[in-house]
Amino acid sequence: MRIHTIEHVDFEGPAAIAEVASKHGHTLTRTRIFAGEPLPGMEDFDFLAVMGGPMSVHDTAAFPWLMEEKRFLNTALDVGKRILGVCLGAQLLAEALGAEVVKQSEREIGWYSVELTPEAGNSPAVAGFPARFPAFHWHGDTFSMPDGAVHLATSEACCNQAFSLGASLVGLQFHLETTQQSMELLIENCADELGPGQWIQTPEQMRRGISQVETTHRLLETLFDNMEPKET
Repeated sequence: MRIHTIEHVDFEGPAAIAEVASKHGHTLTRTRIFAGEPLPGMEDFDFLAVMGGPMSVHDTAAFPWLMEEKRFLNTALDVGKRILGVCLGAQLLAEALGAEVVKQSEREIGWYSVELTPEAGNSPAVAGFPARFPAFHWHGDTFSMPDGAVHLATSEACCNQAFSLGASLVGLQFHLETTQQSMELLIENCADELGPGQWIQTPEQMRRGISQVETTHRLLETLFDNMEPKET
C-alpha cells in the first residue's frame, strides 16, 4: 500500500506511522504543505494520512495553503481514497464531510483515556480495539459528527473523539502515532498552550505517561490493518 502524509508544521510528522509502514512493507511519501511542497496526483497514493498542527481549519487567511489542501481532500473523497485524519487532520476531514469544527471550552493536552461508544461496534475501522484505552491528546478544537458517520469514541474532556465512515475514512482527535520524540517536539514548540487547565498535563506528567505508546502503537497497527483494502 502506498501511504502519503500531509504535514502542516515541521514538528508534527508521521511519527509511528512510519514504523507501521516499514513493518508491513508499505511505501511512505510525504508533503510538507506548509513549506510549499506539491501535493501528489490521485494516482500516486492509496492511503492518505492527514496529520496535526496548531492552526485551525478556519485559519485560511494566515495559512493560504489550507485552501489548496481542502480542495485536495475533497477530490480525494470524490475518488474514494482511504483517508485517516489525525487531530487537525480529523477536523479537516470532518469539515470536508460537512461537519462543523468549533473551539472546545477547554484544551485537552496529555495522556487521557478514551472509551469506545456503543455504536463503535458497527464500525470495521476499530475492530479489535479494547473498550477503553490510553491516548495522547493535544487539541483545542473539536468537530461535530459528519452525516452518516459512526461516532467511535469519547473522553471526559471531549465528546467527539473519533468517527468513521466504513473502514476507509477515519478521523481521530487523539494521537495513536505519538512517540517520545514527537511528544517532546510538541512540548518544545507549543509550550504557550500549557497554561493551567483541568485537562492540561505538565510536561513531567506527559513524560511519565510515555510508556503507554506500547499500547497506542499496537492500536495504530490494528487501525491500519482494518483500513487496508482486503482482497476479495
